[in-house]
Amino acid sequence: MTLVTIYIDNEPRQANPRQNLLHACLSLGYDLPYFCWHPALGSVGACRQCAVKQFRNEQDTVGKLVMSCMTPAADGTRISIGDAEASAFRAAVIQGLMQNHPHDCPVCDEGGECHLQDMTVMTGHRSRIYSFGKRTFHNQYLGPLVNHEMNRCIQCQRCVRFYREYAGGNDLNAFHLRDTIYYGRHEDGVLENEFSGNLVEVCPTGVFTDATLKRHYTRKWDLQMAPSICVHCGLGCNTTVGERYGTLRRVINRYNHEVNGYFLCDRGRFGYEFVEGNLRLRSPLLEGKAALKSEALERFGAILREGNVLGIGSPRASIEDNFALRALVGPDRFFAGISDQELQLLSAMLRILREGPARSPSLNEVEHSDAVFILGEDVTNVAPIMALRLRQAVRQAPMEIAAKLHIPEWLDHSVREAVQDAKGPLFIASTYATKLDDIAAATYRAAPDDLARLGFAVAHAIDPSAPEVTGLLPELETMVADIASALLGARHPLVVSGASCRSQSVIDAAAQVAWALCKVGRPAALSFTTPECNSFGLSLMEPRPLSEAFRVIESEPATTVIVVENDLFRRAPASAVAASLRGARHLVVLDHLRNATTEAAELVLPAGTFAEADGTLVNNEGRAQRFFQVFDPDSDVQASWRWLCEGSMAGGLGTGAQWQSLDDLTTAMAKEMAVFASVPQVAPMRNAVGKIAREPNRYSGRTSMLANISVHEPKPPNDPDSALAFSMESGPQSAPSPLIPFFWAPGWNSIQAVNKFQTEVGGPLRGGDPGIRLIEPSSQPGWQYYSAVPRAFKSRPGEWLLVPIFHIFGSEELSRNAQSISQLVPRAYLALNPAEAAQLGVSTGEQIKVAVEDSLFELEVALRADLPRGVAGLPAGLLPVVGIMLPAFGKLSPVLVELSASGAARGAV
Repeated sequence: MTLVTIYIDNEPRQANPRQNLLHACLSLGYDLPYFCWHPALGSVGACRQCAVKQFRNEQDTVGKLVMSCMTPAADGTRISIGDAEASAFRAAVIQGLMQNHPHDCPVCDEGGECHLQDMTVMTGHRSRIYSFGKRTFHNQYLGPLVNHEMNRCIQCQRCVRFYREYAGGNDLNAFHLRDTIYYGRHEDGVLENEFSGNLVEVCPTGVFTDATLKRHYTRKWDLQMAPSICVHCGLGCNTTVGERYGTLRRVINRYNHEVNGYFLCDRGRFGYEFVEGNLRLRSPLLEGKAALKSEALERFGAILREGNVLGIGSPRASIEDNFALRALVGPDRFFAGISDQELQLLSAMLRILREGPARSPSLNEVEHSDAVFILGEDVTNVAPIMALRLRQAVRQAPMEIAAKLHIPEWLDHSVREAVQDAKGPLFIASTYATKLDDIAAATYRAAPDDLARLGFAVAHAIDPSAPEVTGLLPELETMVADIASALLGARHPLVVSGASCRSQSVIDAAAQVAWALCKVGRPAALSFTTPECNSFGLSLMEPRPLSEAFRVIESEPATTVIVVENDLFRRAPASAVAASLRGARHLVVLDHLRNATTEAAELVLPAGTFAEADGTLVNNEGRAQRFFQVFDPDSDVQASWRWLCEGSMAGGLGTGAQWQSLDDLTTAMAKEMAVFASVPQVAPMRNAVGKIAREPNRYSGRTSMLANISVHEPKPPNDPDSALAFSMESGPQSAPSPLIPFFWAPGWNSIQAVNKFQTEVGGPLRGGDPGIRLIEPSSQPGWQYYSAVPRAFKSRPGEWLLVPIFHIFGSEELSRNAQSISQLVPRAYLALNPAEAAQLGVSTGEQIKVAVEDSLFELEVALRADLPRGVAGLPAGLLPVVGIMLPAFGKLSPVLVELSASGAARGAV
């Protein structure tokens, strides 16, 4: 791209010709106020706040006012930001907005981090001339996550534009009555969109605020903050976490151009409350009773001295924690803390991405795909931000309509008017209806084997040398041809799949489609979703299967088992796990929360969460990213790898004795495991940069916070693992992008300050976005097509194939223990096709008996017409479904209701 020259206050500057003047000015470091414009949403020209004076040429001294967000950055454009008339116009806009805005900054949740405050100061507004009554509104209850204060609204339209046009929600709208606009729902109720929490950051005022923060509110300048990574799915979204008084207060988005961009899902934003939940472990437990750290380490050391130890890792523990356990027990005694089925699927995905020709894309690349085939995934509930990116991907192909009309992409309202309802090709094949179906060109719902057959058929349609699939229905043949044609005609085709179907055939079929495209000269991206935040990181260590750990325990009664950050009762049937753990001589568990595994343990050690420890996670792209502790806990909580090292030293083993810091550990890991050779480069080592403050310059109360202990300000804790300081102390250098604890610049206190840290607005962070890719496709031509095409699914008389149904709230282990999210978790149920429910004689809300594997339980019936015949659904991650290996055939029978002698109803089977 060739840059053009524009003149800003007579200074020649280089600008991107594909953008508008507001984007250019902000990218060049100028301060120009705005409200309705957002880098991800484009321009609509609603607020008129970004006015500048534009001149025809160098001789023009009069010029005209234009809205910089609506004016292209064309070569030779001359504008003035400081022109008196433009400045007066911007001040008048602010004055008008302030007529009705309440004088409640001291009590507003947004105070100190408010874009409206920043822009008001930027325009020079000092006092209000309006002295009459203000308009007021009724505030709505919008659920446990987002708070509503409509009186603060300035009608910028950002909220509805994001919610409806960008995120695909439909229960929030702008309601007009004469000269009044109200932004809210048609009635009080929980916001239904999975990305509603982004309203907190999208809104430039305090209309939408974080309801979870409100319960333990702290001023934003009093938060100690650190860069972190979301632990609630496998995408690795970047976050900033904030702490005050030793408790975690909130999580907000941390911009990463290649990963989550400007947004988070609600699970990632509000799931943090598990850190302060009632189940939290804060001290060691010996035989179920609280113990001192010294007592716990003494027992741990004694247990380790007995020898014969095996370790079970975790997909939600960092690679450092898993490596420390592996080093302690030895590679041959290190086992995967996931089901054999899941380990097999993850290993297959890694093999496909490392040995095949298709590349795993970043989420930014996902958004810029122009034809998408989703095979076997409920993306919204499994990998939410990927779903948000895919909603933007269907706009890529229709952009050609706007291009032919010479409408720039940033001119959002005009683009949408030109495009109307046109969408790019997105095809979804899944076992049940998904939230992305509304933007799909076509959908197909079937059992996993039939989904795989569809995928293999598409691959054959793309490349006839791929194995053929016979016996497809004519309408399915038509769909296969449509999918193949769309993918072949795309510039950036994408195939999405993952482990949610728990089917090797589905994963193979997705790879086959991507490989076929690569073979015919249409290089495709292949994106696999992963179940947990470090699923790929654990799998890259090549641990032994969990079933083998159970066999070792059974054959060696004197075995000691160490479990790191894992509830094994979620990984296998409860009876099998309980029997194995009873057979162990000692069970040592390191974890954050109480669970069934900690209840069975002899020794429990409190492990640090993402808020109290540092570590590295590997996301579904294969990108390794670092999270950093935000505060030093005043309890015995510490990183799992430190517990393992201290236990080893207490036992006289010496494993990890040389690891004094995280840098020491990552260096040792990089030397031992070639796949992690670049992990030390994920973030600068502690001594490579100067101090970086976790606390803002306005941080207050350093003495008064601890006045009950001492009137003297204590020395800040030392952080041996990073350059981040537990204070306001910071060196003169800029923080490298992986170590930026929060975005702030003079005059920019809101989240919009990220503009000052980007190479250009909406582009990568200066110095590069955080993270290093560990997975790249093979350049060798040795791959071959899969030849094993599964047979068509056949239902069994009297049985149903039970498949997992995912929920953004409830299916993930940690977030379901967050106070607010727990209110949104559904009750367990059995989903059944209405026709088959009628055959069984059951209806919605009635009880049904489910027999699957060795489990027998009763659930409420939920009718879902989208389920194929012969298939029933169980909610993933919810009791009593936890630990059952799905998909599996099971039997269903109605629970009959009898009347007792007294006339009361009672259940019988």
